[in-house]
Amino acid sequence: MRPYPSRPVARPCPSRPAARPSPSGLRAARPYPDPGGAAARPQPGSRRAVAGFSGLAAALLLLLGAAWPAVAADGEPDRDFTIEDPRITESSGLAASRLHPGIYWTHNDSDDGPYVFAVDSRTGKTVATVTMRGVGEPRDVEGISIGPDGDIYVGDIGDNLDGTWNHVWIYRFPEPKTLRDTTVTATQYDVQYADGPRNAESLMVHPKTGRVYIASKNENGGGLYEGPGKLTTGSMNVFRRVGEVPWVTDGAFSPDGRSLALRSYFSARVYAFENGRLGESRAVAAPFQRQAESVTYTADGSALMFGSEGTRSGVVRVEVEGGGRPDGSGGTEDGQEQGKPAGNGSPGQGGSAGQEDDGKGSVGLGAVIIIGVGALWFALRRKRGKG
Repeated sequence: MRPYPSRPVARPCPSRPAARPSPSGLRAARPYPDPGGAAARPQPGSRRAVAGFSGLAAALLLLLGAAWPAVAADGEPDRDFTIEDPRITESSGLAASRLHPGIYWTHNDSDDGPYVFAVDSRTGKTVATVTMRGVGEPRDVEGISIGPDGDIYVGDIGDNLDGTWNHVWIYRFPEPKTLRDTTVTATQYDVQYADGPRNAESLMVHPKTGRVYIASKNENGGGLYEGPGKLTTGSMNVFRRVGEVPWVTDGAFSPDGRSLALRSYFSARVYAFENGRLGESRAVAAPFQRQAESVTYTADGSALMFGSEGTRSGVVRVEVEGGGRPDGSGGTEDGQEQGKPAGNGSPGQGGSAGQEDDGKGSVGLGAVIIIGVGALWFALRRKRGKG
């Protein structure tokens, strides 16, 4: 999915005239009155002192950013992590491995080739690259999911022009038992929508029935489309609209198949799912991300993992107690799931409001230090203004 055009950059204000230099070419520091002729020292609140303190603050912030780990300090899987592979610049889908704990399958958006990557959430490193053979040239890959048979399904279902393609494709291959670079022969299925072409970014395979679902994407709301009971080759697989959904960039079923999580750029909801139909829903505390594109449940269903596009894109864990079921079981008193970021404060990966630190990372301490630095900096500026 290509990001929306950025807003026009505001025209900068004219800069202030440069300060007149002293004869030495440098601005002289204003000394304290010192009859003994002691070396000049900057006053508290002077421009030089503020600049020095600002530099210290900036250095401290950089140090904190480097100190925050990409995974929890104990190296546990399924925590916040950063995708380190420079080849993965447009991660548009996530799927938790069924065979390899802590491993997440992802792929790039359009124009990348028939590749799927296995990323270790402990390190953010790519541990396997799968090249799909026999699927032609992928056009706009937007979703990935794993079925009850252990097969990986890849959705080449994007259509940014909303109706350009009269059919799209789904690719399928068994999840590799060994994590290494490999080439697999994938099965390709042709897909059409019963009510005409449309754009979509969400492919979900039900973990119990194996039926494939696609959620279309439209700013005025999309539809949930149900595929046939079994996908077939050699003929068109027609998907029929069975529900209404908001603007969706990705979705995922819970491991028990009773819930369906759908996310957009700025929010997420979990729907009850029974007999192939959507039920009641409630909001999830989704993180704010630079290009919010993907979501999947952890293999045990205890949390949702939210991903983003971009170089070194971040994946953020958000707890969904009770599997995030909309019936409220295991939820908090106000009906919202608690988001608990674990140890990653990297830019573009921050959690949403109301999230709590689980004590395994450095976000709490980092936030306190940043707030303290900011308060002192503003205090110095105010003092300088009064002086």
